[in-house]
Amino acid sequence: MEVYEFIVIIFLLSFIASIFLGYPIAWTLGGLSLIFTAGGIFLNSQFGVDTFLLTRWENFALIVDRTFATMANWVLVALPMFVYMGLMLDRSGVADLMMTNFVRVFGQMRGGLAVTVVLIGILLAASTGIVGASVVLLATLSIPIMMRQNYSKPLAAGVVAAAGTLGILIPPSIMLVIMADQLSISVGDLFMGALIPGVLLGIFYLIYVVALGLVRPDLAPPPPQRHKLTGREIWGAIMATVPTAALIVAVLGTIFFGIATPTEASGVGAFGATLLALANGRLSLQVVRQVGIETALTTAFIFGIFLGATAFALVMRSLGGDEFIGHLLKGLPFGPTGIVVFILFVAFIAGFFLDWLEIVLIILPLVAPVVKDLGFNLVWFVVVFAVCLQTSFLTPPVGFSLFYLKGVVPKDITTRHIYIGIVPFVILQVLAVAATFIWPELVLWLPRTMYGSVG
Repeated sequence: MEVYEFIVIIFLLSFIASIFLGYPIAWTLGGLSLIFTAGGIFLNSQFGVDTFLLTRWENFALIVDRTFATMANWVLVALPMFVYMGLMLDRSGVADLMMTNFVRVFGQMRGGLAVTVVLIGILLAASTGIVGASVVLLATLSIPIMMRQNYSKPLAAGVVAAAGTLGILIPPSIMLVIMADQLSISVGDLFMGALIPGVLLGIFYLIYVVALGLVRPDLAPPPPQRHKLTGREIWGAIMATVPTAALIVAVLGTIFFGIATPTEASGVGAFGATLLALANGRLSLQVVRQVGIETALTTAFIFGIFLGATAFALVMRSLGGDEFIGHLLKGLPFGPTGIVVFILFVAFIAGFFLDWLEIVLIILPLVAPVVKDLGFNLVWFVVVFAVCLQTSFLTPPVGFSLFYLKGVVPKDITTRHIYIGIVPFVILQVLAVAATFIWPELVLWLPRTMYGSVG
């Protein structure tokens, strides 16, 4: 083994150790990058140690140049716009209206309230893309109703946590925007490719809660007093979805049909969400100020990690880390398909301990070139990888949806209830990963139909 390969291993182990010691991720990534840049150059210049490409003090300047290039990326302008759109839609009252009308329609059946949560989760996912806002909103609106109707606490907690995470996969998704930027592939291709798998995962959730309501009615009982469903109630539910559907068409439709780029469409979505808040009488200077501050904080958090990860990736490549990882993966005795399965398994395990953002910024750029060299379509692999990362929101101890949920549920719903409740939905997520892996056309058919080619 070469000396630079030992340095790469120490670099990675230092990162893992720093994470477990609780150091902030952005400072860890940037700090380790500077330390190993200085250390590698010093060892090479003073002792002639092989540090691959990390041989000159100008490497410090490369880190600064790469940082400026990242901040000047036009694609990343979509991030604050999509964040703003999700936060403003959260305050527009659209979800409250949908919940009220959907409960009247679906609440009469066994498991109907859980069905309502999943349906609203799908609609919110296709219009907000903000997991934290979706989970908190769904929990606030639905869990008190489910508790009054004697729903199982694990089921109530699990369905809210799972439905709220759909926003990170169903376009417009900030995760897909970042993935496209990291690998220099089309955001439109990823949005189009992730649409069917995202909706398919939502359908898996629906099938599960409906089947559970039929098999175990004691876990998801109907209301004690039922009433006959009227046409007015059905019409009310349809009309409640119109504002959200209009926003989805305004954002995704303009991207899919080539009317606007994802960056331009994000501005349309932000403006549309503001109009919805105005139409529902929820727009005020205070709301605009709060949404603006939260958007700035969220964007700063993302870009802080983004810049640290950019420096980390540059130093890793300069140390020969990408070649080292590539040789390790290609040397596995599994064959091309087995190697991809192994990568997905590593991403799944990493999701227990790391946020999706760190996995996307650190692991994905290292493994994607290997997958491409093995002959797999990169758009397909990235979407399958994204479906796999869906599990990271639900798997303890770092599952962020679990933290969001625990912060807003009643005190009688314990952490144990939440952990038990998410197990079936994690299994469904793994099944969705398997489906998109076994049938690549679930990912590739739609972008190929719309654009003629993929990747």
